[in-house]
Amino acid sequence: MAKPDRHFMNVFSAVLGILIAISLVLIGISRFADSGPKGARDTSDPLMQAQAHERIKPFGQVAVAGEDNAGLAIEAPARAVPAGGPGAPAASAAAKPMDPKMIYDTACMACHGMGIAGAPKTGDRGAWNPRIAAGTATLYKHAIEGFQGSVGFMPAKGGRADLSDDAVKAAVDYMIAQVK
Repeated sequence: MAKPDRHFMNVFSAVLGILIAISLVLIGISRFADSGPKGARDTSDPLMQAQAHERIKPFGQVAVAGEDNAGLAIEAPARAVPAGGPGAPAASAAAKPMDPKMIYDTACMACHGMGIAGAPKTGDRGAWNPRIAAGTATLYKHAIEGFQGSVGFMPAKGGRADLSDDAVKAAVDYMIAQVK
């Protein structure tokens, strides 16, 4: 072997040896820092246990005829229920009616904001004037019951079956007011 080749092999071997030694030292330090059986910290921490049980609990339960199903109470989903919607308390529905702009923002804007599915854009006089000319009673009927037109489709109550008829009418009035 030539002298330059031997020199290269010696240097290469030394660098490789140093890198292996550094790797072994780092592995040893990490093992020392994480001593103990794997997961020992998690099993003794009550907060970690509670979080683990919450993550792995079944998402549903089955009621079986002829067995005690008392522990299977139906819980309402944790979401805001609009006034007059199903499950809404009568006192709070009467005390706090939904704002027409809020109804528009949550139910109507998805289609009427961009003109999706043939919906007239909010504020577009050219698209709204023929509809307004048909009368507000027609607009209310189409918004509440749904409508299949030549250019698009209006789902009943904008796809929000939880809205009351009065809430839908208020949203229609809000959109009409944006044109005038």
